[in-house]
Amino acid sequence: MSQVIAKRPAKKHVTFMLEAPKAQSVLVTGSFCDWQTHSHHLKKDKAGIWKGTVSLPPGSYEYRFVVDGQWQDDPLCHQRVANAFGTENCVLHVLREGTQEERGKVGDEQVP
Repeated sequence: MSQVIAKRPAKKHVTFMLEAPKAQSVLVTGSFCDWQTHSHHLKKDKAGIWKGTVSLPPGSYEYRFVVDGQWQDDPLCHQRVANAFGTENCVLHVLREGTQEERGKVGDEQVP
């Protein structure tokens, strides 16, 4: 009897970045973590750019930043969808190995 084992798609390391030099705290949240606001804090570099990496399997995700407790869009993301709060969520597409997504490269690279 032969056995078929389904292989899970490899996760990609997606780096989120936001320029906010005066901010005290920045985090990214979205559909990839059920919109939890405590698990993906970003770290600020000397230039005031906040960065954080999340490992995500291929798929489409909605997300937003929370800057000092206030919801904020990613100014570099041009694809958005309306949400239930009268604002918009940013959209990220993580594609399979060897492909590009529309905002930048995915897979151990930064997504501007």
